[in-house]
Amino acid sequence: MSEERVIISTSEQGINMNILPYRLYQKAKRLGIWNPEDIDFSQDKIDWETKLEPEQKEGILRLISMFQAGEEAVTLDLLPLINVIAKEGRLEEEMFLTTFLWEESKHTEFFRLLLNAIGETGDLSHYHTGTYKKIFYEILPEAMGRLEHDHSPKAVAEAAIIYNMLVEGILAETGYYSFHRSLSDLGLMPGLMEGINYTKRDESRHIGYGTYLLQRIISENPELYDHIMNKMMEAAVLGNQVVSEGAEATAEGSAEFETDAEDTKKFAETQFRARLSVLQRAKDKHVDDIYATKEEEIGVVD
Repeated sequence: MSEERVIISTSEQGINMNILPYRLYQKAKRLGIWNPEDIDFSQDKIDWETKLEPEQKEGILRLISMFQAGEEAVTLDLLPLINVIAKEGRLEEEMFLTTFLWEESKHTEFFRLLLNAIGETGDLSHYHTGTYKKIFYEILPEAMGRLEHDHSPKAVAEAAIIYNMLVEGILAETGYYSFHRSLSDLGLMPGLMEGINYTKRDESRHIGYGTYLLQRIISENPELYDHIMNKMMEAAVLGNQVVSEGAEATAEGSAEFETDAEDTKKFAETQFRARLSVLQRAKDKHVDDIYATKEEEIGVVD
């Protein structure tokens, strides 16, 4: 006979409303309610057709294509992590992860609506470099898919490093930086930038959760610390390769845009080092201290 289920929310334990994932859930309810269909892309279409040179369009399309494919990939690949967290009975974390998946779906929708609005409906996969494909076509689905049969802390940590620290923490954040450097100062494509700002705010919660998750795993399984640090450095190498390939390709024909490759790589490294520092401190923390982590300590924005 199977063990009787314990209903957490009606037990003495109840819902822990002070734990970081629950606070992220509350933020997601308050800040994540935006609809991609409400964004007006009419000026973007005008800017695309009349104000951007062909080389500039090429650079922007390269960025959009990487975001479009990346958002689709993380939407498809997240479910195994949600299932592991649910099976562990971590109710507050699962509650947050339901908003996480919903937001990834909206990001996928947003970039597709943008492409449709500016008339770019062709195949953009030729913009995906070799390293990009290695990450999104191979490493990410393999790391997340492994969780379907391996629920170990080590497997969860490796998945979080690829998903949250590499894909979101290095690649996506560097992409936001590039969009702002390329378009904000010029006042171009306001619909795109509106959606980027919403997406960036959502992703700050996602990255914050990943940072929390890895801290928790380190605190509960200190023997995994060295392995996690090694995997973080491997992720940094991959991230640097993608950033370098993308920045250099964009800069080749887009001198009018602020897309300095070295500056972009420096930004990516700074963001990565900040999160690595947080994880390094987790080794000496009790898990209750990690539960109490403040959002601003891990870069979550309002």
